[in-house]
Amino acid sequence: MPAGVMVPARNMPSMISGNGNIGGFGTISGLSLGQPNNNMMEGQLHPFEMTQNTSESEIARMRDEEFDSALKSGSENHEGVSGEDDQDPRPNKKKRYHRHTQHQIQQMEAFFKECPHPDDKQRKELGRVLGLEPLQVKFWFQNKRTQMKTQHERQENSQLRAENEKLRADNMRYREALSTASCPNCGGPTAVGQMSFDEHHLRLENARLREEIDRISAIAAKYVGKPVVSYPLLSSPMTPRPLDFGSQTGSGEMYGTGELLRSINAPAEADKPMIIELAVAAMEELVRLAQMGEPLWMTSLDGSTTVFNEEEYIRTFPRGIGPKPTGFKCEASKETCVLIMNHISLVEILMDVQQWSTVFSAIVSKASTLDVLSTGIAGNYNGALQVMTAEFQVPSPLVPTRESYYVRYCKHHAEGTWAVVDVSLDNIRPNPAMRCRRRPSGCLIQEMPNGYSKVTWIEHFEVEDRGVHNLYKQLVSSGHAFGAKRWIATLDRQCERLASLMATNIPTGDAGVITNQDGRKSMLKLAERMVISFCAGVGASTAHTWTTLSGTGADDVRVMTRKSVDDPGRPPGIVLSAATSFWLPVSPKRVFDFLRDENSRNEWDILSNGGVVQEMAHIANGRDTGNCVSLLRVNSANSSQTNMLILQESCTDPTASFVIYAPVDIVAMNVVLNGGDPDYVALLPSGFAILPDGSSGSSGSGVADAGGSSGGSLLTVAFQILVDSVPTAKLSLGSVATVNNLIACTVERIKASLTCENA
Repeated sequence: MPAGVMVPARNMPSMISGNGNIGGFGTISGLSLGQPNNNMMEGQLHPFEMTQNTSESEIARMRDEEFDSALKSGSENHEGVSGEDDQDPRPNKKKRYHRHTQHQIQQMEAFFKECPHPDDKQRKELGRVLGLEPLQVKFWFQNKRTQMKTQHERQENSQLRAENEKLRADNMRYREALSTASCPNCGGPTAVGQMSFDEHHLRLENARLREEIDRISAIAAKYVGKPVVSYPLLSSPMTPRPLDFGSQTGSGEMYGTGELLRSINAPAEADKPMIIELAVAAMEELVRLAQMGEPLWMTSLDGSTTVFNEEEYIRTFPRGIGPKPTGFKCEASKETCVLIMNHISLVEILMDVQQWSTVFSAIVSKASTLDVLSTGIAGNYNGALQVMTAEFQVPSPLVPTRESYYVRYCKHHAEGTWAVVDVSLDNIRPNPAMRCRRRPSGCLIQEMPNGYSKVTWIEHFEVEDRGVHNLYKQLVSSGHAFGAKRWIATLDRQCERLASLMATNIPTGDAGVITNQDGRKSMLKLAERMVISFCAGVGASTAHTWTTLSGTGADDVRVMTRKSVDDPGRPPGIVLSAATSFWLPVSPKRVFDFLRDENSRNEWDILSNGGVVQEMAHIANGRDTGNCVSLLRVNSANSSQTNMLILQESCTDPTASFVIYAPVDIVAMNVVLNGGDPDYVALLPSGFAILPDGSSGSSGSGVADAGGSSGGSLLTVAFQILVDSVPTAKLSLGSVATVNNLIACTVERIKASLTCENA
């Protein structure tokens, strides 16, 4: 697990107590990987050791000393009292004073000029020379950097203030000149001085829009056969409409994109009229697909699923984007659901690539907007056209991703009814390496009372499914892996999550419920980043290069390494990711309930070392009791080891379930629970992705199974571990072997527990 990252926080009230209540207790110790230990046997992994940290009272004392010494250069400052002193009932107890010597400050100032970011070795050496603890040196440099940054920002603010005053004076001078200006023709007052700035700006904007509308209408009349006034070709990008779903690193850019998508650029000007024509036709097809019933959409015998009639589709839509390529098979699905979100908010999520990637992070491994052909009209997304690329995934390294190059088109059809359609652009720019394409897919959104929306989702893939592991072939071939049900279930769960974030009527009777609105928001945002990071690192995205390790007892374990540098949300160093997937003869619901329950955690979590796991606080974020963000405390069975905290999010819907967790620093979590910024809390998430196996009796985890007669589960186990805190270090084979044994032992423990339970 990741090494504990200490976040200094002066005068921060502790919120987590040693007895399981909100109070104060010791700091988290991190987990690190060293060289392999030959004592590993009988399921025990000794190379994972809890490192000893300085006590909380000493860290508080050092933190206060260094904060004041950096800002006051040696002036007297208070020293934090120890944990024993905190319990002293005397109210007016005098505090001791401490300050660095002038020599120590001068030496550290001189070193700071040469190296403001010393590493562990340099801090230890400097502390030895000056007679200081390495943590004292570390905090002094942190506070010195903060001081320098504050001074720099103060100087910049002063410069900007001066420039602002100068511009204001110039503006007033120009206004006076305009008010006294006269018309050269008639000698009367000029109209410019009488026209407001807003009115003048709107007149110019209206003239520009009128020209654009006329131009695009002429193009559309030539290629589509009728004037289209909803597509002003604007080159400026759409300003994102913020909706607080948090942030996803790189969601709008193509980091590590595969060769196929990397070779695709923005469309040429000559292609744009054809793209517009294709988008208009795709929108018409999507609306008809959403509204049609039999014989195009046939209901299964049990009434639980909708079956697509491909022959009827070909008769109804003979043109489209051309015939199905040889060797490709058709996957089409339709799903309808009522969601707890306003229809306009749903449109904004779908048309903003960052929000869309965040909401569907379990399905969209990466996405990018290559070009915006139209931003829409009337101040909304009506008529918006975007050329995009995306990569769709299943949360397992055993299923190849599906890459798509397509246009997304949004249209307002009637009062309270919108539609968003995607359609592949392969016929405009053919690529022989493309192994899938999307016929018109997307959703029809209808406004419902009380802020609800009715969404009908269509997914229509033509795909060549090579490279899918045998474990997942049945799930993928059934269409459930990438189908409409998975999209709509994911969206439904995210709408519930957002509703819980915005809720204000939090019940206060339950123990451990976080009622502080700012604290809830910060904790949910941190958990969201943890889930996104997990989903981005567990699939077979082209951004990853997995190496296979065989002979683990489970299916092949896939491992890869990453270097973390200057990422405030991830500890620096070499990170080793390991993942494997296997089948269990147990329903997804049973697997999910077992893995999320803190009382059964010591049955599979080797790193908890047999300690008792206790839930300290939680936030419910969905109808299902399994949808929850929890803060867990591991009370170590070994009294010499410090207790640790774990942030965990468990989420479930009828198509997939996740249990994702990461060890977190106690000081940092106190900041988050007080409503502080969670972006700088370092996380290395690990966890589980649970999918149905695709058999006829299999159901998602949202469906209860009384007698265990449902189908089996496909479970993906993934770990991220910091193996070296130096990013330039070499990865040792011992570290790989240790992680390999860790994941194999975890798999065996889960199999043993669930098989015995199911017997």
